[in-house]
Amino acid sequence: MVFRSPPTIIYGKGTVTSVGEQAARFGKRAVLVCGKGSLRKSGVLDIIVSSLEKAGVSCAVYDRVGSDPTTSDVDKGAAFAKENGCDVIVAAGGGSPLDAAKGIGMLLTNGGKVTDYEKTAPEKESLPIIAIPTTAGTGSEATRYSVITDTDRNIKMLLSTDGIIPKVAILDFAITKSLPPFMTAATGMDALTHAIESYINVNASPMTKMYSLEAIRLISKSLIPAVLDGRNEQAREDMLLAALYAGIAICSTPTALVHSMSRPLGAWFHIPHGLANAMLLSTVMEYNRPSCPEKFRDIAIAMGENVEGLSVREASIAAVEAIAAIADETGLPKLLSSQGVTEDKIPTLAKDAFAAGSTANNPRVPTVEEIETIYKSIF
Repeated sequence: MVFRSPPTIIYGKGTVTSVGEQAARFGKRAVLVCGKGSLRKSGVLDIIVSSLEKAGVSCAVYDRVGSDPTTSDVDKGAAFAKENGCDVIVAAGGGSPLDAAKGIGMLLTNGGKVTDYEKTAPEKESLPIIAIPTTAGTGSEATRYSVITDTDRNIKMLLSTDGIIPKVAILDFAITKSLPPFMTAATGMDALTHAIESYINVNASPMTKMYSLEAIRLISKSLIPAVLDGRNEQAREDMLLAALYAGIAICSTPTALVHSMSRPLGAWFHIPHGLANAMLLSTVMEYNRPSCPEKFRDIAIAMGENVEGLSVREASIAAVEAIAAIADETGLPKLLSSQGVTEDKIPTLAKDAFAAGSTANNPRVPTVEEIETIYKSIF
């Protein structure tokens, strides 16, 4: 087994101001990759730029990344960074800017277009990346993955290489407090999905299991408080740590069937990734439970469920029920039809999900027909 994590993790309230000092370790001109407005509106962009300038690092802002980064976003971002002579990347925002930054960094050192690396690993490491998450969900600040949407083919490409793991992850929970309830819930369910899929994964190891269970514990006690009151600093801190822990876990395991099924929903119907995971999670876990009931008992315990006196089977069922209860309490939509999914497209979604690499990591390997059944059960 191989265990991976970012070389440097800086954690705590106010640590976003350390970005300049960290960037100066790697270069003199940064490209700041971010979304189209939220970072600027929150004031975090100004804090980052100021910190960079104080450390003698000039900054070119690439703020054109959409909610699902596309191949065009990445290719244009790499051209922008090259034109500006950038030698270090600062990525700030949710999973989309962080994923885009990884693709941009890879292109700057390897050349070509991002689609060139869908099935071919790059020879060189990315430019150094400093990742600053403003959501507690994807864990992209800790992973070797980048998900990029190819709009021409309606697929989400998964780039996977150690060379895009950020050199520095800066976790400042104070900058997540402005995240609205819906995004808090959706990204939090994404983190919970990572933690659970890593724990039951066929590639799980003692190291990844430790991170997975702690992430499950933190999310179970803090997600709903964070959704109900975004100013709750303890809940925000717990969630940001949990997202990191889950990201570290999937960096080595990686994900499984929920992600295989959620990616086509994003590619075909533009359903936000965290929401797609939230709608699928308890149903897929109900399907997986019989294949590894002991692991589900562990999950129930981590979620704070009282399993004393219960058989392994009963405790595993309690875990699935607890997962479903958290999803209910977030208030997120439950049905695919509510998000514009059409029933005639389900066979295509199932084929895409079956073909995805993450499916092979699932503890129970499904057929295309079984995947169709799962989709239909939440239609």
